[in-house]
Amino acid sequence: MKISILLRKPPYGTYDASEAIRHALGGIIEEMKVSLILLDGGVNAARKNQILVNNNYSTIEDSIKDCINMDVKVYADKASVRVENIDNDNLIDGVVSVDSSEIAELIIESDIVMIF
Repeated sequence: MKISILLRKPPYGTYDASEAIRHALGGIIEEMKVSLILLDGGVNAARKNQILVNNNYSTIEDSIKDCINMDVKVYADKASVRVENIDNDNLIDGVVSVDSSEIAELIIESDIVMIF
């Protein structure tokens, strides 16, 4: 079974990123093929060297790395990366930059799509 999880919201300020990652890792444990697709503000979850100051949230960077290490395919929308002023060199290693047609194909191939 293939599942695509779309994260559209920034990683801090809500629990959406944490929940998206939790579901991605849960899918891998259940032996699903999981794609975590970062769009809009969600691409900020893929920034390297995240530092939080005066915030009640933990950095999401290690969780994205855990996903990659556990074979979740993590994709970042190229247009969103540009809008959020993230240089490709500042994306976490293993995050694949894709365009909208590639994202559409991932979604079409999925049995389940979740949006956060």
